[in-house]
Amino acid sequence: MSSAAPTAPDAAPAPALRSDAPAPAGPRWARFRAAAARNRADLLVGLLFAALAVWLTHGLWPDPAGRVLALNPEDQALYEWFLAVDSRALLGDFGLLTDRLNAPDGVNLMANTTVIALGVLFAPVTLLFGAPVTFALLAALNLAGTAFAWHLLFTRVLGARRLAAALGAGLCGFGPGMISQTNSHLHMTAQWLVPVIVWLVVRLLRAADPLGRAGRPRGRAGDVRDAGGTGPAQAGPDRRRMLTSAAGLAAAVSVQVFVGEEVLFLCAVTLLVMAVAYALADRALLRRALPGFAGGMLLAAGLALLVLGYPLWFQFAGPLGVADGMFSPHYFSADLSSWWTVSPLSVMGSDEAARLTTGPAEYNTFLGWPLLVVTVGCAVWLGRRPLVIACAAGALAMGLLSLGPDVVLGGDRTTVPGPYALLGGLPVVDGALPMRFALGVLPVIATLLVLAVDRALRDAGTTRRLIPAAIGIALLPVLPAPLPTAERPALPEFVTGGHWRECVRPGGVLVPVPLPTPKEPWPMRWATAADAAFGMPEGFFIGPYGRGDTAAMGTWKRPTSALITDVAQGGRPAIGDAERQQAARDADRWGASCFALAEGTPRADDLRAVLDQLYGPSTRIADAWIWRV
Repeated sequence: MSSAAPTAPDAAPAPALRSDAPAPAGPRWARFRAAAARNRADLLVGLLFAALAVWLTHGLWPDPAGRVLALNPEDQALYEWFLAVDSRALLGDFGLLTDRLNAPDGVNLMANTTVIALGVLFAPVTLLFGAPVTFALLAALNLAGTAFAWHLLFTRVLGARRLAAALGAGLCGFGPGMISQTNSHLHMTAQWLVPVIVWLVVRLLRAADPLGRAGRPRGRAGDVRDAGGTGPAQAGPDRRRMLTSAAGLAAAVSVQVFVGEEVLFLCAVTLLVMAVAYALADRALLRRALPGFAGGMLLAAGLALLVLGYPLWFQFAGPLGVADGMFSPHYFSADLSSWWTVSPLSVMGSDEAARLTTGPAEYNTFLGWPLLVVTVGCAVWLGRRPLVIACAAGALAMGLLSLGPDVVLGGDRTTVPGPYALLGGLPVVDGALPMRFALGVLPVIATLLVLAVDRALRDAGTTRRLIPAAIGIALLPVLPAPLPTAERPALPEFVTGGHWRECVRPGGVLVPVPLPTPKEPWPMRWATAADAAFGMPEGFFIGPYGRGDTAAMGTWKRPTSALITDVAQGGRPAIGDAERQQAARDADRWGASCFALAEGTPRADDLRAVLDQLYGPSTRIADAWIWRV
């Protein structure tokens, strides 16, 4: 029988019988499995980072609404309120000036660290499960995400081996400063875009270099112009890659502004110092790439300004905006001796070290002398390579700037001026805390360690074991311990059960008794639990309420608010017609629908008696007394 002879219908080959079956799912699943197999090592590193982040924040997870970071509960209440306000963007109820706090004036969200991008991105989580769950999730994700992003940068851009990259990335994501800032400073720990920004800057530099990757040495990490990728030499600047790099950089910078401007500022200063040092170390590259690189950076700045122009104007010159910093650089300066001391939040740390800084959320230095000594040794061993010189310059500059206007040693302020004194008073710089410049040192030191471990692993001598072992031992003292947590008071049924709607319409103003303040922002948790559906007067925020309309924390008290605070602190003021008239004026000024006093509030009986005299007999709703005005 000829092979060309027709076959009977029931003998048709299997593919013909399945010609109508949907086939795309199989190939897609196969491609997914293949991609997972290729990146299996990276995925395992990511899972390790995620597990570590969950372990460090595990104290929040049994009950996020009922647990709090014990070392900074005030800021946690603030950031949960931020997340609740941000989530309203999903409901079409959001603006850069919100009336849900400091009624009726409101709060300029751009002038506060409101993590708008994170709040909007995680709005579904907030609306479904509550802001405390989102806060706990972000506290862990910021650590793991930052570490994993640096791991990808070290492996994909620097060309480092995975073990070296994982060690360095772990320091970037879980170093002493990051763990300390996790105590409620979500805007400082959300650094997962920083490696992306660094990658785009490096990508732009490579594209601007007319020599491209010609003559690139193979099989080693450590040169910005050479590391990563393979390909033919280029005859001139790669203009397409320059354009895409500039556009991507503008996008990343724009998003980072709505995540945390201070992190972007620290990243920019560190990169500027490193770029100058790298250029001086490799002047041939400077001559070749500077025109294209400068043009690309200007394009990126212009594109970013198109997006950020209005929000930045709103922040500095818009309603209730502030153009100055409110924190003293003298107070928020790093103690020089804290650099060689181990953080109290590390497994080998001591509580005695806490005296060297302003609080548990600012252990930004505290690297310990073993890590400092090993880092210096690695920098010397690596030699005069441009990237090593740039990293050393970046670490030294950021470390010196962290010391503030005057050097502090062992808790004593000296007369020795710090380099920060040259920058004090400059716009933008004035709003940064000097001790937070130390956060820029972490990834720079990590890069030096990555280069050292990578080089050692490529050698065949004793350094193959000696260098990684020395770095591993130096990192042991800074291994983080789980963050301390504690229980916090349950919210009243009046709020959690939605009974507040019987007191104030959505969008209206409810006055909690007593009112929230920066030191005691706890009533803001009421609004957080209600997804910021109602507003309240005063509160914890930054606004132009200082002397001469300068930045201040919170606002001044109205007479009735001051009276209520006095009663809450044990005072017994006399109530007469003047107080009742003033109370009516204040309620009208706030646009209040009602006052509410929860059962179990300290000195509740005294507060209730005063409110009865000011606004008449109360009404009981669930576990709260209310006064409609």
